[in-house]
Amino acid sequence: MPQPLIFEDHYKRLGLEKFSEAHLENINGNQFRMYIKVLFIPANYELTVDFNHYLTKKPSLFFVTNQHLTIEKGKEEATLLYYNRDFYCIQIHDKEVACDGLLFHNIFEIPFVELDDSETKQIKELFQNIEYEIEQKESSAEEMIRTYVKQIIIRATRKWKIQNLNQELTKNTGNELDIFRDFSRYLEIHFRVKHNVSDYADLLHMAPKTLTHKFKSLKLESPNQLIINRILLEAKRLLLYTDKPVKEIAYDLGYEDPAYFNRLFTNKTGNTPANFKKNYFSGKKYNI
Repeated sequence: MPQPLIFEDHYKRLGLEKFSEAHLENINGNQFRMYIKVLFIPANYELTVDFNHYLTKKPSLFFVTNQHLTIEKGKEEATLLYYNRDFYCIQIHDKEVACDGLLFHNIFEIPFVELDDSETKQIKELFQNIEYEIEQKESSAEEMIRTYVKQIIIRATRKWKIQNLNQELTKNTGNELDIFRDFSRYLEIHFRVKHNVSDYADLLHMAPKTLTHKFKSLKLESPNQLIINRILLEAKRLLLYTDKPVKEIAYDLGYEDPAYFNRLFTNKTGNTPANFKKNYFSGKKYNI
C-alpha cells in the first residue's frame, strides 16, 4: 500500500491515502473517524455508508463525516482525502461549499455524486495537485491545497444539486435553498435536544407553518419527518456500534421517557430497538 501523505501545521491536518481491495483494513478502521472525508471511488466498488449499501457503476465521490463507512470490495485504486475543521471549514464565507454544506449532513442522507469521464479526469488532476503540494512542502502549500479542496467541493456541489434536488429547488439559488441548507445544518447540531419543528423555525426566524409550507412547496419531506429521520439514524448507529442499553440511548437523544422512545422507534421502523440490533442487515442497496 502506498505511504500516506500528510500535511500538518499546528492544529491543521490533511492527509491523502490511496488504497485498493488488498488494503481495506486501514481505511475501514477508526483512525479516520473524526475527520471530514472525501473519497474517490472507481466503478465496481461495494461499500456501506451507515445503513445503505452501494455498488458503484461509475466513478463517484463520497462525502463522509461521522457516518459509519465500510468498503467491502473494489480492485482499482481509490483515494481517501481526509482533513479536520481547522484545516478547512469556510462556512462563514460560502455556506454551500462549507464543511457542513450541501454535501455533508444533507437531509436526504445522500453522500455521493457520480462522475462522467470528463469530471473524473478533472477530479483526479485535483487530487494529483494536492499530492504534489504535500510532497513539495513549499511555504505556500497550505493555501494551494485548500484551493484544490475547495475546487473539488465546488464541482461536486454543482453535480450533487443536478443529480439529487428536484427542479424547483435546483433553480432556487437564493433564499429557498439557504433555508434548506440551514435547516440541515441546524438539525445536525441540535437533533439530540430539539425535537419540534417550532425549535428549528425559531432558529430560522419564521413561523413553523411557514417552514412546513416551504418544504412542501419544494416537494421535500416535512420538517417533522426529517427531524424524526435524523433521530432514528443516530439511534440505529448507537444500537449497532456501541454497547449502550436502549434506556441510555433514549436519554442521549433527549428523551426522558425511554418507553416513549421505544414506541417511536418501533412505530417508525417496524422493529423494537432490541430486535433491530439483533436482526440488522445492511439495509437498502443502491447501484450507482
